[in-house]
Amino acid sequence: MFSFLARRLITVFLPTLFGMSILVFGAMHLIPGSYVDVLLGVGQDITPEHRQQIVAQYGLDKSVPMQYLTWLGNVLTGDFGNSLKSGNAVSSEILSRLPVTLELAVLATVVSLLLAIPAGIISALYRGHWIDTVLRLVALVGLSVPNFLIATMLVLFVSTQWKVLPTTGFVPIGDGLGANLRSLVLPVISLGALLAASIMRMMRSSMLEELGKEYLTVARAKGLQQRTVVLGHALRNSLIPVITVVGIQTGYMLGGTVIVEQVFAIPGIGRLALDAVSQRDYPLVMGSVLFIASAFVFMNLVTDIIYGFVDPRIRVGGKAQ
Repeated sequence: MFSFLARRLITVFLPTLFGMSILVFGAMHLIPGSYVDVLLGVGQDITPEHRQQIVAQYGLDKSVPMQYLTWLGNVLTGDFGNSLKSGNAVSSEILSRLPVTLELAVLATVVSLLLAIPAGIISALYRGHWIDTVLRLVALVGLSVPNFLIATMLVLFVSTQWKVLPTTGFVPIGDGLGANLRSLVLPVISLGALLAASIMRMMRSSMLEELGKEYLTVARAKGLQQRTVVLGHALRNSLIPVITVVGIQTGYMLGGTVIVEQVFAIPGIGRLALDAVSQRDYPLVMGSVLFIASAFVFMNLVTDIIYGFVDPRIRVGGKAQ
């Protein structure tokens, strides 16, 4: 397992983050304007000496490759710079928003798994039945309707018309677990709809494939009950494709769901990145995007680790088979 992880780190994790850092840094230098315009305000009447002082202070008088190497060196030590608007360290800004996004992503993932895996199994077992048709139709709706539309409709009907749950806003756990969960019900539904639909369809497809294999026929011939055949044998082998979907989608959610957090005024990573872009806060934009990329790649690495435990053949010899 150690050899397998080392190979994934060297060949996937580190190269991906290195490439992403180049893209993020390069994109920031293609945006019109500069640090000076943001710090002092566009159109401000300042002396050339003052402008040159700021340029030298932020290292903008160096070549772009040297600026990138300086920035990358600081990032490797944990220094992402300071926000141009608040003056706080970018790392502290991100870490202050991380618990909110983490709670939202975990809840959405857990709820999706609890609903989608049983639904996928039932749909496969009742293939061609009206139950299968209904479940597949619900999954199709979940895949087809974008989460911003789901979020908008939930706010319109559940909160505004029926006044069942809060419209927007986030209540920290410290202010009460009940109030905290109530404030996250609608965002979790909006965020988890696509994930639940993807898991359900993948679970059904994978389970149908496993149910038709010979080893399950042999298991039934030995007199094993249907419940044991499905849950004890077919389910484990059916989970590998599902793990891929969960890993990718959870990485996306950990990186920040911009639209859902914006609609429900959730102070998470996604909203932080959006505010940074609108305010042209370059260090905060670069730090947020790099964090989002890191979260996504990290979840892919976790997915590979889970693969190894679910199916040891994947890590034989420290490499995928």
